[in-house]
Amino acid sequence: MSPDRHDHHDHDHHGHDHAHHDHAAGASQTRVFLTFWLIAAFMAVEAVGGWWAGSLTLVADAGHMLTDAAALGLAWFAARAMRRPSDAERSYGHDRFSVLAALVNGLGLIAIVVWIAGEAVHRLIAPEEVKAIPMLVIAIAGFAVNCGAFFMLHGADRDNLNIQAALLHVLGDIVASLAAITAAIIILLRPGWSAADPILSVVAAILILRNAVGVVRRSWHVLMEATPEGVDVTEIEQALETLDGVADIHHLHAWSLTPGKPLITLHARIAQGSDPDAVLGRIKRTLNDRFRIDHSTIQMESACADDEDHHDRSGPGDRPTESPTISMKTIRVGRGR
Repeated sequence: MSPDRHDHHDHDHHGHDHAHHDHAAGASQTRVFLTFWLIAAFMAVEAVGGWWAGSLTLVADAGHMLTDAAALGLAWFAARAMRRPSDAERSYGHDRFSVLAALVNGLGLIAIVVWIAGEAVHRLIAPEEVKAIPMLVIAIAGFAVNCGAFFMLHGADRDNLNIQAALLHVLGDIVASLAAITAAIIILLRPGWSAADPILSVVAAILILRNAVGVVRRSWHVLMEATPEGVDVTEIEQALETLDGVADIHHLHAWSLTPGKPLITLHARIAQGSDPDAVLGRIKRTLNDRFRIDHSTIQMESACADDEDHHDRSGPGDRPTESPTISMKTIRVGRGR
């Protein structure tokens, strides 16, 4: 195949991938939008019903659904923001907005859990009458709505941390609905056991808290530009240093724009007499094929280049050889910006 035909094929292939990605993003955005309205509508029903039935578990679930609605609203807005192109002020685009939204969602969940725990303690000290039958009916309806919302979101882009956060919100609602159903059945069978309502609301809150902490931790990890999960910088450095023509790898840094989008920068000192472009190609292929990193910035340096943090092994009296770095080359493969 001729170079021109090969380039044309690659262009068509990447164009097809980009169109497919945009279609998938649009479908995810629609799913999030529909789920938002489903959750928001039933949240109002459950809040009024829980207050009328005197059920803390239902009121807690309604409060959780309120954060769900906010989370889904943020997820929808983030999905739209992520599709906006990069510009001079935001060269990486708006992808990070989804991570920030996920952090806010996780913190919102933790706040709701704290409120539920405080209200549960109050109810245990001063029990209140609970209308078991209305509570059971509303809890079953809430369980059905939350299951529908979960399966609707399940088909969205699950690599998106914000979609994951929204899924965890809805999963927490399913757990809370099951707790409300269980509490209603206990109170219905044993009317004197009204404490079952606040106790089970705390159980649901603990399960929600575990998921919320996980979302906050992962969001914070990305925002602090920590090394992406599953990326071993030592292994990458050692692998690249075994390549033909590579004398040394240093200043290697890895972080992620969003989960699943790792980025890497490094300095590569090439062996004397090696072709810089050939060495660059080997590094590029290794990063992409072995480590699945398709966005990297690589500075190629000659064998005797002097670097303020990386010096050649010369004696204290030797004068360093003046040799400028060869060039800064940016590798952009796939869809990485």
